[in-house]
Amino acid sequence: MAWIGREILPHEADLRAWLRRAFATAGDVDDIVQETYCRLAGLSHVDHIGEPRAYLFQAARSVALEQLRRARVVRIDTVTEIDALNVELDEPSPERIAGGRRELERVRRLIAALPDRCRRIFEMRKIEGLPQREIARRMGVTENVVENESVRGLRAILAALAEGEIEGTAAARRPSTHDRTRKRR
Repeated sequence: MAWIGREILPHEADLRAWLRRAFATAGDVDDIVQETYCRLAGLSHVDHIGEPRAYLFQAARSVALEQLRRARVVRIDTVTEIDALNVELDEPSPERIAGGRRELERVRRLIAALPDRCRRIFEMRKIEGLPQREIARRMGVTENVVENESVRGLRAILAALAEGEIEGTAAARRPSTHDRTRKRR
């Protein structure tokens, strides 16, 4: 499959390095890489894959976790390495789901607050995944304008998110009214 050669193989060295850090033996790495390639080759189509590198790493992670689950005896160092991967094997908690929904709604509000042209370009580029050339054609602007507006929108959103994190951290550090009252007495 030409797609694998063009989009996946260039990332094999990085994948192997990551797997070596996560798993103790090279044999495990070879098995995981081989199984990952078999799964990718078995795909009926690849049109849905927007980020081949991320897809490769996610597929390899899934293979590795399946192999660990199937293993009858798991070495103690492997268990420690799995913990280091920070992989959640179970469903996310209700608190985590609610937090994710709040964060998504916050990002939606930030996108909606962008200037009109910037917002439309940002949505077409980042949400719909349209190429710059197509957006430029649809909006009657140059590709340079599309690129600049996409960057402008992303920077504004990231700055607002970072500002919110700083405010949240500062609020968490501030003593409550109750604490300040107690200190005065």
